[in-house]
Amino acid sequence: MEQGAARERATERPYSPFGDAVRVPEQARGEHTHGEPAAPQREAAPAPRVVQRHSVRDQILEALRTALVGGELVPGEVYSGPALAERFGVSATPVREAMQRLAVEGAVEVVPNRGFRVTERTPRELAELAEVRALIEVPVMLRLARTVPAARWTELRPLAEATAAAAARGDRAHYAETDRAFHRAVLSLAGNVQLLAVADDLHRRSQWPLISAPAFRHGELVADAAEHTALLDALIAQDLPVVQSLVREHFAGSEY
Repeated sequence: MEQGAARERATERPYSPFGDAVRVPEQARGEHTHGEPAAPQREAAPAPRVVQRHSVRDQILEALRTALVGGELVPGEVYSGPALAERFGVSATPVREAMQRLAVEGAVEVVPNRGFRVTERTPRELAELAEVRALIEVPVMLRLARTVPAARWTELRPLAEATAAAAARGDRAHYAETDRAFHRAVLSLAGNVQLLAVADDLHRRSQWPLISAPAFRHGELVADAAEHTALLDALIAQDLPVVQSLVREHFAGSEY
């Protein structure tokens, strides 16, 4: 019985700090269950390993984005791949891949032989991003206000409520996530995939912290979230003048 228990322990899955979603599939380790034919290793082994690595990278990427918005990663500071990997309990490879993606997005910059420096944004840069977002999103929202039936806008109310709840808790990182989700849902009604991708990228860039982040302004975050609910109310009522006013005000004050 002791030998049987030892064999069971030997086949247990390795611990993963991210849960079952990124644990190595048994087939990726060359194992198979009893009663099932074992697939040739040269065909079955490579694919699961690739999926697993990308899964870890994507989860690290989202964790780093949350840390950036939440202020855990400080503008101007340099962070090494191995140090972040140790923090997350993973190898350095997915962390470096995630940081390279953030470099493409403009959130960090590569520092040779040291790691990655969090980009120092200025108020001017954020104002420019808000202006570009307004140029893209405002005309689309006004067009949708004239064509989308009230029932479709009502379906978006839970998203608006989620932003309000995050703002009320003072959860800046979760607010950033729900805010993007709300805007994506609105713009998706236009049926333009390219527009959605560009707008979402601009929105994410506008959420990176400033060079000298001001004190957290809870009231402004709550007011910004309230604009989502007010906008939906106006859209459902098909009150176009109010919709136009709210949309333009929302972007004018979007650098929270």
